[in-house]
Amino acid sequence: MRSFSLPLPTLFAGFVAVLVGYASSAAIIWQAAAAAGATPGQIAGWMTALGLAMGISTLALSAWRKVPVLTAWSTPGAALLVSGLQGVTLAEAVGIFIFANALIVICGATGLFARLMKIIPHSLAAAMLAGILLRFGLQAFAGLQDHLPLCGGMLAAWLLCKALWPRFAVASGDVASAAVPLAFVTPEWVAPQFTPALLLSVGLPFFLVTMASQNAPGFATLQASGYTVPVSALIVVCGGLALLLAPFGVYSICIAAITAAICQSPEAHPDPNQRWLAAIAAGGFYLLAGLFGGSITALMSALPPAWIQMLAGLALLGTIGGSLFQAVHQASERDAAVLTFLVTASGVTLAGIGSAFWGVVLGGVSYGVLSALRRP
Repeated sequence: MRSFSLPLPTLFAGFVAVLVGYASSAAIIWQAAAAAGATPGQIAGWMTALGLAMGISTLALSAWRKVPVLTAWSTPGAALLVSGLQGVTLAEAVGIFIFANALIVICGATGLFARLMKIIPHSLAAAMLAGILLRFGLQAFAGLQDHLPLCGGMLAAWLLCKALWPRFAVASGDVASAAVPLAFVTPEWVAPQFTPALLLSVGLPFFLVTMASQNAPGFATLQASGYTVPVSALIVVCGGLALLLAPFGVYSICIAAITAAICQSPEAHPDPNQRWLAAIAAGGFYLLAGLFGGSITALMSALPPAWIQMLAGLALLGTIGGSLFQAVHQASERDAAVLTFLVTASGVTLAGIGSAFWGVVLGGVSYGVLSALRRP
């Protein structure tokens, strides 16, 4: 029988991935739910359902493929919903969730999304990943200006660990302790209501943003890290689970990019074939977060933002460096890759779709044009 072990750095990488994911966007989920008129109890139920759904899907997909596949909610989608759900009832919001996730399942079942992902050159995928992660590295060191003792101490501890105990480098830093009440909140079923105007004005853009700004970077991250997965199958599983649990507040389940990069990095495990264990750890922490969904807001407020930003930046340094190397390694693809990196890092939003999508589009056009003109 195959032995199963979970080294401390691997376990901690899973914890950091979940912590960063919740800390960076849990407040946006609350705002989106509140925009639809959800009560604090109902919002806490959403957090419970989302945590359990992400935990189950992460554990199932990672154990199935033996690849570090992390799922996540759609942060760009939640940001769109903050404004899109203003004045919308909870029943109509659930109808939007069901509509959008049904489109995602169809997109996966037809294989359309998988065909699109095969077109993206590896260098452009790596450049997009580096562009996505760049702001996390910049935020980490921006904290030195106002929180020098905290961030400087974490940086010093990281450097020491990196030199002497590389596998424990991601675990450096101190956590400010605070009393956080633990509470389980049962998700509440909400019967859907389908309003055609809302499905077109909110549901369709939500679907497009989720696919272009969340799922596409998620699969590009896996590709840039050297992992091959069945794209269509994963899209169907994630979309299908969100479709099933939408009445409980699970507005989306997607392939993670930023948090997944933490579990796919050498710091998570020196052996790429064992990094799926970091995703398994993350899945377990997702389940814990779901079981205590009512405590997430209190936990987030107990952690200094500068601490979280520095932790995320240090955890992603190796991935950022590796992605940049892969992006510019091929001289013939370097110009297109740099363009992809810069557009993605710019944070520009056009037609409601984020910079990661436009970075690949513009980089891909440049790649095609330059390749055609360079042919003898």
